[in-house]
Amino acid sequence: MKIEQIYTGCLAQGAYYIESAGEVAIIDPLREVKPYINRAKNDGAKIKYIFETHFHADFVSGHVTLAKETGAEIVYGPSANPSFEATIAVDGQEFTLGDITIVALHTPGHTMESTTYLLRDENGKDHAIFSGDTLFLGDVGRPDLAQKAAHMTQEELAETLFDSLRNKIMPLADDVIVYPAHGAGSACGKNMMKETVDSLGNQKKMNYALRADMTKEEFVKEVTEGLLPPPQYFPLNVKMNKEGYEDIEEVLERGTKPLSPEEFEMLANETGAVVLDVRHQNEYVKGHIPRSIFIGIEGGFAPWVGALIADVEQPILLVAPEGKEEETITRLSRVGFDKTLGYLEGGIEAWKKAGKDYDAISSITAEELKNKLNTEEVAVFDVRKESEFVAEHLDKAKNSPLDFINDHLNDFPEDKSFYIHCAGGYRSVIAASILKSRGIHNLIDVAGGFSAMKEAGIETTDYVCPSTLK
Repeated sequence: MKIEQIYTGCLAQGAYYIESAGEVAIIDPLREVKPYINRAKNDGAKIKYIFETHFHADFVSGHVTLAKETGAEIVYGPSANPSFEATIAVDGQEFTLGDITIVALHTPGHTMESTTYLLRDENGKDHAIFSGDTLFLGDVGRPDLAQKAAHMTQEELAETLFDSLRNKIMPLADDVIVYPAHGAGSACGKNMMKETVDSLGNQKKMNYALRADMTKEEFVKEVTEGLLPPPQYFPLNVKMNKEGYEDIEEVLERGTKPLSPEEFEMLANETGAVVLDVRHQNEYVKGHIPRSIFIGIEGGFAPWVGALIADVEQPILLVAPEGKEEETITRLSRVGFDKTLGYLEGGIEAWKKAGKDYDAISSITAEELKNKLNTEEVAVFDVRKESEFVAEHLDKAKNSPLDFINDHLNDFPEDKSFYIHCAGGYRSVIAASILKSRGIHNLIDVAGGFSAMKEAGIETTDYVCPSTLK
């Protein structure tokens, strides 16, 4: 028996490859399926099952394409109603895979079709669970995403999740291995650990949601407390996972079309496409196409695209590092953005050589900001998450989280320059590109962000709990 976790850091997502006696099961596959097919071929094995833990909201699964390519059977849990052919398992249904058995345990609460897959080894011993978004390491799946589809409140879904955990998962032995669908950084939970594999026994000790003496009322309160609004693209990804989607090879063929500066500009004007620049932020700051949006592939690329562009039907034109075009289009497709129309051949240098207008972002070092803070009154905006800001921030800075930057447009001064920063420089350049695309140009980016500011010795304010104030 082989179990391989295929973890994708950009999405904080875990897919799983399980092989026994020449038969393979894939759990929650990514959109691009060739690696699974090639792996099975190298093992001399056949992909028999594609197990889906639920209709994912934060990425587009590769289940439809993988089934088409291999003839494998797609399996969902009870109450799932996909538009394509699939086996809808009943609670407790067993699936034989070589010498092992995989059991579908219906664990609703995150969504109503959510299912945990229990793997029993060749001796019939419970070995591992693939818990999807039902159980994370350090957390559980948020219960607010499926309210509309389930016709339930988040509190009712949380109550259902409580019962699923207590009745289906916590009774399992402590040595059972937990393989979740996501890790730290995913928007599907709020307190996930950085580790991606753990024992159930340790989770019973470490995970706040698995406390043995926890009441249902306490669980509902703690699980629903502090939930931020989900990214706007989530329901669109659910729809694609439930109804199907275009083959990724077609997406790649359309998106990898090289365009001259003239063709690129004409297509942008004709289609209303977003010009998405995915180079490093330092390169974007120096020169970029006016009104283009920066989201670099070297950061949390796909989730930020989903959060900030939101509409998966939005046409996109790419400015990418040479040789990174196909990778970028693949990563866009993972979150459902399939409408890439092509890329700028020769990049920004070809654009400049063609005599096209280009823009830049004003930037200063943390040392330069420190000098300004000591000599004049300056406006500083921190685009980190609220939790980061609360923990520690620059004195007198205002918090305008990147996730909700469009809600803060009226906060930025119109008549004077202001400074923006994040933790290390990635998110602030995204924010700057969005602001400039909205006609706000009087901004200055602080290179290196909060980390550089602390190294420069700029005074910061630590959070003080209100209960300690006199």
